[in-house]
Amino acid sequence: MNAPRQPGPPMWLLAEVTYRCPLHCVFCYNPVDFASHEQELSTDDWLRVLREGRELGAVQCGFSGGEPLLRDDLEILVGEARRLGYYTNLITSGVGLTEARLDAFKAAGLDHIQLSFQDSTREINDFLSHTRTFDLKQKVARMIRERGWPMVMNVVIHRLNIGQIGRIIEMADELGAEYLELANAQYYSWALLNREQLMPSREQLRAAEAVTNEWKAKLADRMRILFVVPDYHEGKPKKCMNGWGNVFLTVTPDGTALPCHTARMLPGLSFPNVADSSLRDIWYDSPGFNRYRGTGWMKQPCRDCEHKEEDLGGCRCQAYLIAGDAEAADPVCPKSPKHERVLDALAAAERPGAAQRPLIFRDPQESRRRCAEGA
Repeated sequence: MNAPRQPGPPMWLLAEVTYRCPLHCVFCYNPVDFASHEQELSTDDWLRVLREGRELGAVQCGFSGGEPLLRDDLEILVGEARRLGYYTNLITSGVGLTEARLDAFKAAGLDHIQLSFQDSTREINDFLSHTRTFDLKQKVARMIRERGWPMVMNVVIHRLNIGQIGRIIEMADELGAEYLELANAQYYSWALLNREQLMPSREQLRAAEAVTNEWKAKLADRMRILFVVPDYHEGKPKKCMNGWGNVFLTVTPDGTALPCHTARMLPGLSFPNVADSSLRDIWYDSPGFNRYRGTGWMKQPCRDCEHKEEDLGGCRCQAYLIAGDAEAADPVCPKSPKHERVLDALAAAERPGAAQRPLIFRDPQESRRRCAEGA
């Protein structure tokens, strides 16, 4: 196996400061076993991680969770990140984002807030998150705008809300959003558990893209809209996080460092903890971060594929979840021997009566139950 080329520094440090969250979203990307990882880094630990990340060359820092606002020290972390020279981004549901905290974040120098919605209606938004948060999110969006931050919204799109996409865009415009990400669900973690209920049909996706394109033209002078097609429907693999261990470095609440936020699921790999290793050693020297860098690890059909430098074999977690082999070609690729499993999932979304099973909501009790069952 050829040794991977020496990577450049990570551009983006994602600080997943907690897995605690007041919402119970059915498409959450936090690991299904998150309840077994309850330990959290201390304030001092996170401050050291921020310093080491900046010394390593990271220029953007995102604070996420769970819900990062459940950390009482978040303003301290944001202030230190800004002092170090990061461009700082808070990724939040808005729950806990009071006037006082917004003022504190403003004073700390926070650059950017990304606010998530689940839908454009109170009923569906609150159903999908299993909480009553729609009115709160509307209020928070206005408070963000009042303080001069750009209004940046994220909505995960799936079978249960894709028919409302025009109204979602209209709501974003009414709230003064300058940027709207319509991110079709990608099927990992909790979304994978609910794939049958969440995957849209091809006609739903086609219609949603057409509506989105109409709104893009209408709002071109005041809002940027990004519509992210689900991998299953797109039919070609994407670079895993723009390349495994190439751009993104995630630190989980307990300090485990990952090349992407779902990589801990992969068997046969161990990832270091920031309590035991520096970020520099983790990024450049740890076996986990080097395992799928470049193309030297590939086997057929990726090894001889003319697109291998473009997609780097696709997503390793998706390969494991669908094909049962993290070194396999991403099964969304038509060249994959396991591509029929993706086609089967797409066909299931076309059948009458699809999405009739009960949804599995993300919560600690369900996580512990699945851990106990080994699911």
